[in-house]
Amino acid sequence: MLDRTEALAALTAPESVYAIAHTRPGEPSWREFPAAPPTLRAVFEGTAAYPDRDALVHQDGRITYAEQLRLVGHLARHLAEDLGVRHGDRVAVAMRNHPEWPLAFWATQVLGAVCVPLNAWGTADELVYALADSGSTVLVADGERADVLAGAETGKALPDAVGAVLVAHPEGPLGGRMTDLSAALRAWTGPCPLPDARIAPDDDATIMYTSGTTGRPKGAVGTHRNHTTNLHTMQLLQAVQLARAGVPPEMLTGGMPAFLDAMPDLPRQSALQTYPFFHIAGLVALYASAAQGAKLSLMRRWDTERALQLIETERVTSASMVPTLLRRLLESPLRSKYDLSSLLTLGAGGAPVPPDLIDEVGRMSDRAVSPLNGYGTTETTAIVVANSGAEYYDHPDSVGRAVPVVDVAVVDPATGREVGTGETGEIRFRGPHVVRGYWNRPAETEESFPDGWFRTGDLGHVDADGLVYVVDRLKDVIIRGGENVYSAEVEAVLFEHPAVADVAVVGVPHRELGEEVAAVVETQPGTAVTAAELRGHVARRLAAFKVPTTIRFSDRPLPRNAVGKVLKRELRDMLSF
Repeated sequence: MLDRTEALAALTAPESVYAIAHTRPGEPSWREFPAAPPTLRAVFEGTAAYPDRDALVHQDGRITYAEQLRLVGHLARHLAEDLGVRHGDRVAVAMRNHPEWPLAFWATQVLGAVCVPLNAWGTADELVYALADSGSTVLVADGERADVLAGAETGKALPDAVGAVLVAHPEGPLGGRMTDLSAALRAWTGPCPLPDARIAPDDDATIMYTSGTTGRPKGAVGTHRNHTTNLHTMQLLQAVQLARAGVPPEMLTGGMPAFLDAMPDLPRQSALQTYPFFHIAGLVALYASAAQGAKLSLMRRWDTERALQLIETERVTSASMVPTLLRRLLESPLRSKYDLSSLLTLGAGGAPVPPDLIDEVGRMSDRAVSPLNGYGTTETTAIVVANSGAEYYDHPDSVGRAVPVVDVAVVDPATGREVGTGETGEIRFRGPHVVRGYWNRPAETEESFPDGWFRTGDLGHVDADGLVYVVDRLKDVIIRGGENVYSAEVEAVLFEHPAVADVAVVGVPHRELGEEVAAVVETQPGTAVTAAELRGHVARRLAAFKVPTTIRFSDRPLPRNAVGKVLKRELRDMLSF
C-alpha cells in the first residue's frame, strides 16, 4: 500500500494529468495544474459524453445529461439573442435548489457571462443591494423570490439595470419585466447547440457575496481558473484515496473521469445536494458532479427522512452537509429503516466539525464510510485543506492538509510575521484557488489579499506533520482575564455530553475580566441536564478559565444562516447583560 506522499508523487508525475508546474515567473511557489480544464464551459461540454445518465434528480422528476445540454443551449441563446447578455455581463440567480438553478448557471458559463448567486433567504433589501452592486442585467429567480422582489412588503424597486426577470415556478401572475421561465423550458423542445463564445481561463466566472458580519456583503470574484483548479484538486484527492486503497496509480493518471468510465463495475457516482447552490460548497458540488457524469439528487430544503430516502433509492455514494445536518442524519431514529450501504463518503464543512461526529460516522459504518472535511472559504473557491479516510478517523480534530497547489501560512495577526510550528496565528492561503478580489472594492481587496495571500480570519496552527488545526474565528476568540478561549474547543467538549443536541459558545462582557465564557445549549429531546452538570463536564476536560460561567438553555434551534453557521452576534446580544 502507498502512503499519502508516495501516492501524490506518483499521481503528479510529469506524464499525469495531475502534473504540477511552476507557471508564474517570479513566484516560484505558485503552482498550477496545466492539464486542468481551461474553463467551466469546457467542463460542461464534457458532459456530452454521458447523454443517457441522470444529471439531476428533483422533486418533479429527472433530467438526463442530454436534456440538460439541450435546455442549457436554449437558455443560453435566449439570454444572448433575446436579452442581450454578452461576455462579462452579470446574470444573477436567486432561488431554492430547483433544477433551473444549474441550468441558469451553465447557461451563463457557456456564454462567458458572470453568474451572481444570491442568497435565496435574503430580504428584498439584501437582494436588491446585490443586484445593484453587481450590475446584473438579468435575474433568474423562483416564484418565492419573485414575490419578495415584487415589493409587496417593502416597496423596494428592482434596479433599472435589471432588464429581465426569468421566473421559475411562478406562484401568481407575472408582469413588468418578469416572464415565466418554466413555461419557456417546456416549450424549448428541439435540439439546440451551444452558442459560440471565446472564454479565457482568467475571465470572471462568478461573483459570490460573502456573509459579512459588519456592513454590506462583499462580492468575491472567482475566475474560471479558480473553479477548474478546485475541480482538478478534488479529483486528485479522490485519486489519492484510491491509490492508497490499492488501485495502481498508472490507472489513475489519465484523470478520474477516464478511470471511472473505464471501470463499469464500480458503483455509479451519485451525490446528495444538501448545500444551497448559492453557497460555494453547493456550487462546487454542482460542477464536480457534472465533470464525472454523476447523478445529483437535489434537496430544496432539509428533511432528514427525505435525505435517508434519497440515499436509499438513488444509491447515493457521497453526501456532504453542514455539521448540524450530519448530526441529525446520524442520530435520527429513522436511520435503521433505510439501506445506506451505497454510501462511500460522508462529508461535513461550512462550520467547525465536532470530532465526535467523525467518531459516529466510524461507529455507524465500522469505518467503511470515508469521512471528509473540506476546509476553505468563498475567497479560496472552497477546498484548500482536506482531511479524509483513515487519517481523518485518526485526527478528527484536524481539518487536514493543504492541497498540493496551495501555500499555507500561519501568521501573527498583528504583525503579519509567520509563527513557529504548532503556534497559533491567523491562517492565510496563496495559490490559484484564491479569487482575484472583491467586486468594485479595491480597499477591501488590498486589506484582505496582501501580497496575494488571503487572510481567512481563522485562527489555527500547523503541526510538525503538516496537519492544519482551526481553533476559532479571529473575531470570536474570547479573551478572559488575558487568557484566550477558543469557542470551538469548548463546543467540541460540550457536544460530547449525551444531553447536548446543539451548542454555541460566545464571549459576553464582564466588568473585571473583560469577557466571560457563555454557552447556549439546545438539549436532546427527553433529556434533562443542569448548568452545573455541564460545567462539571467541561471542567473535567479543560482548564478552569475555559469553563462557561453562564449556560443558557434554549427550547428552540439556535439561530443559523442559510448554510448552517450559528449567528453568534445574535447570541451575544441575547446573553449580554
